[in-house]
Amino acid sequence: MGDPVVETKFLVPQRHQELVPRRRLTVIVERASTSALTVVSAPAGFGKTTLLAQLASPPEQERSGRATAWVSLDEGDRDPRRFWSHVLHAVERTSPGAAASALDLLDSATGSLEGVIVALVNELSVHPGEVTLVLDDYHLVDDPALRDDMAFLLDHRPPQLHLVIGTRADPALPLARLRARGELVEVRAKDLRFTADEAAAYLNDVHGLDLSASEVSSLESRTEGWIAALQLAAASLHGRDDKRAFIAGFAGDDRFVVDYLADEVLDRQPAPLRRFLLETSVLERLSGPLCDAVTDQDDGASTLVALERRNLLIVPLDDRRQWYRYHRLFVDVLRSRLLTETSIDVSALHGRASAWFEQAGEMDAAVRHSVAAGDLVRAADLVELAAPALRRQRGEGVIRGWMDVIPDEVVRRRPVLASVFIAALMAGNAFAGVGKRLDDLEAVLAAPADAVVVRDRAQAERLPALIATHRAGLALVAGDLDLTISNAESALALAGTDDRLTLAAPRALQGLASWTVGDVRSAYQAYTAAAKDLEAAGHVADVLGCTVTLVDLALTLGRLGDAQRLARQALDLARSATTTDVVRGTADVWVALGRVAWQYGDAVASVRHLDRAADLGEGAGLPQQPYRWRVAMADVRAAAGDWRAADALLEEADRLYNGDFSPNVRPVAATRARVRVRAGDLAAARRWAGHRGLRPHVDVTYVHEYELLTLARILLAEHALSGDPATVTDTIDLLERLREAAEAGGRVGTAVEVAVLAALARDAAGDREQALESLRVALAVAQPEGWVRVIAEDAEGLCSLLDEVERLDGSSHFLADVRAAAGAPPSPTGAPPRGGRSGSPRSRDEGLAGTQDPRPAHIEPLSERELEVMRLLGSDLDGPDIARRLSVSLSTVRTHTQHIYAKLGVNNRRAAVRRAHQLGL
Repeated sequence: MGDPVVETKFLVPQRHQELVPRRRLTVIVERASTSALTVVSAPAGFGKTTLLAQLASPPEQERSGRATAWVSLDEGDRDPRRFWSHVLHAVERTSPGAAASALDLLDSATGSLEGVIVALVNELSVHPGEVTLVLDDYHLVDDPALRDDMAFLLDHRPPQLHLVIGTRADPALPLARLRARGELVEVRAKDLRFTADEAAAYLNDVHGLDLSASEVSSLESRTEGWIAALQLAAASLHGRDDKRAFIAGFAGDDRFVVDYLADEVLDRQPAPLRRFLLETSVLERLSGPLCDAVTDQDDGASTLVALERRNLLIVPLDDRRQWYRYHRLFVDVLRSRLLTETSIDVSALHGRASAWFEQAGEMDAAVRHSVAAGDLVRAADLVELAAPALRRQRGEGVIRGWMDVIPDEVVRRRPVLASVFIAALMAGNAFAGVGKRLDDLEAVLAAPADAVVVRDRAQAERLPALIATHRAGLALVAGDLDLTISNAESALALAGTDDRLTLAAPRALQGLASWTVGDVRSAYQAYTAAAKDLEAAGHVADVLGCTVTLVDLALTLGRLGDAQRLARQALDLARSATTTDVVRGTADVWVALGRVAWQYGDAVASVRHLDRAADLGEGAGLPQQPYRWRVAMADVRAAAGDWRAADALLEEADRLYNGDFSPNVRPVAATRARVRVRAGDLAAARRWAGHRGLRPHVDVTYVHEYELLTLARILLAEHALSGDPATVTDTIDLLERLREAAEAGGRVGTAVEVAVLAALARDAAGDREQALESLRVALAVAQPEGWVRVIAEDAEGLCSLLDEVERLDGSSHFLADVRAAAGAPPSPTGAPPRGGRSGSPRSRDEGLAGTQDPRPAHIEPLSERELEVMRLLGSDLDGPDIARRLSVSLSTVRTHTQHIYAKLGVNNRRAAVRRAHQLGL
């Protein structure tokens, strides 16, 4: 989970129903929707946000056909990570998929964020719709830390993106260059000022003040059309009998006008309401109960409604009028007045706000108000006590955010808090400096009791075991497996025998150490024990994370059925653990289930599960989810022959890779090399192998096993081009050594792939008998568990061997499923694809497939448009002809075709037509 975002920052401010018509600004709005950059620059209170809200309004979006992403910025967004987090979330909410990979990359990126922006640009460049990104109050973040990033975005902006900035000062961006290119629309104070007619409409029609033409003209000239000043003036004029005298005495520059009218507004309010305004100005957002807590009164909700009715610069944040905020100009004035009010204890206001947020379970706001109150002791207490629940929810990102506001001198005296921060850093793969923090933590534990502050006694008792666990994790990252195991054993010895939570982590680390050296059986046992401990401790999100690892291990061991069972059980656990929010890690388990379905040969179910994972959103995934999903989807795209899409997904996955503490035994780059071999780009695959230093006669180690299998595929492809017998001899020797290592380690999943490649290599060497024997070995191991895909992936090369095995040994449902998954025509003597004894994917996955399709094989229904395309695919028309027949673009036809292939589980047009005939489509 990334750092938390503030939901209300994405809400377009609601427009009042009785706005003054300003038709002269319509042209500006239309130009802004097509320009590279629109800058709305004017002093406070000139209606910038109102104009931007008009640009982002549903009618305008519907008229232009463009989605509008809105971000209300504040000073906290000066931090580049927070700024881009809010920007990317805004884009993703309005245009799903337009910022997904950039968000995933941001969650794992360190240092420069250029890669995040590149990912955003790349995604927007292929996004089908246009996006207008509105950044309101940009002057609050116009900082050197962001200027280069924003300039980079503008320089590489895809045509689909239109950037709109509302600001009190011109931003430090290449405005001159954009102006010269005609790519800049500028809206200045002179454009936004009310004309005399608009001022008259505002004062008399909206506010009902019944002013004479001369009085309106006087106010308009004295304010120079400054909307905020007119708004404050209107608030002061309500109920006055001496309107003429008030208007006659009204004068001054901008700041004086604000001060003068703010005083007028405040001073004319009843004392209780004036105090309410000042006291609640410490809040970023307002609700009735929250205001009651801060003001120590009981009329917050009614007061907020009254303020809105009186137009006292308050903005509703939801349709139910439960949450509000003050107008930014107004809250600035209120806060400046608050500091001069000696009768009001500002620290106490923040303290009461902190207590309310704590009670409401909004710990981030509770901590930050406590810091604003100057009560760092309470803030530290809150963090220490809130940490266990956040850890259970995998909320380490929130904890890392608190590290910026709790000073080190406070942390040093609090060993539990120090351990909380260490755990959060390690969970985020931020290992730099953790060793020093552990040394400091041990020193604190050795200090006199009166020098140490502890609020969570239960956690304090765990500290010796936790320190040993942290050191085991550092050792694992450093590659020192002996020290990892030693520290993990110390942690287990120090933990209480019934402290399942503390026992789980060192057991998992032992499992990871075993996995790293290829002892997958021991790793599986250790992780199983860790998952049981975590379930007993109620850490469901961590159980889901363990389950994903267990699925990986089960697949390596060849236990496809166990892998599916584990994933299903984890999903059942996640469902039973909550009735509201989705447990973090649920998306990862859906991806794991999709991988299992893929190995069963069920492309339809695999895509359905991957879509389910994507639909759950970022908050339902662990940090590893972004790259895992892309790798799994790349398999689908590659099987459909969409090599470019598969390669792009793997490129993103490699950039987003976050292995946590797990060994990188299936490098994304190796998978990408495999795709390139299948796509015919052998040169790129060779370059990868050369960069990795891979040669046929290198020592076989488990951590490089997958890469060496990939090398074998490259060598086979090279032999097909060159016919060099030495190449295939080297390949056979490499595969034999890989077979011995896999069998010794019990890695059945690897052994099946080795046997398949050995069949191809022996056949290429002209040894037909040994090739058939290798293929029989592969089939014998694969069939009981239903490993369809591992055979189907190479079905084209194995075609004649499969035919011969079927002729000699007889047909089987398993071979029919292999052919169906490969999109190949069924053998004349073979049975059509069907579920049943061979463990066909469709029969195994029905439990999670939802409503069953009554047609054969439970194929996901094609849409009406897809059926039209399917019928035309059965004709003699080519792609452009089909596009012309349907009056759509060729790319649209290709998209529909890819969806059809995925749903039917095929990878070419001929197979799709054949499958459609079988299903009666």
